[in-house]
Amino acid sequence: MGEMEVNHVDEIHEKLNGMIGQRVKVKANMGRTRVVERMGCIKTVHPSVFIVEVEERRGRKSRQSYQYVDVLTGTVELFDPESGERLFTPLGNQLEEH
Repeated sequence: MGEMEVNHVDEIHEKLNGMIGQRVKVKANMGRTRVVERMGCIKTVHPSVFIVEVEERRGRKSRQSYQYVDVLTGTVELFDPESGERLFTPLGNQLEEH
């Protein structure tokens, strides 16, 4: 099971590394039924996290960091801002099959 997760995390890392500077829509489940949706730009990728610069109110910007594991499990979802298409499919039930 561990290798499968690492392989998927590596794939997410590689894809996001190629998307630096591109706009994305981020939907993050913050727990307790709180879901945050933001538009932003992928700024940097690091070994275990990636940084998205998001537009706040009144033209301000802030940077949010997210873990690849959260993308893998679906806690954080990334979408194409134009088409609304999901960029990664969460792992979901694949863990139960092994």
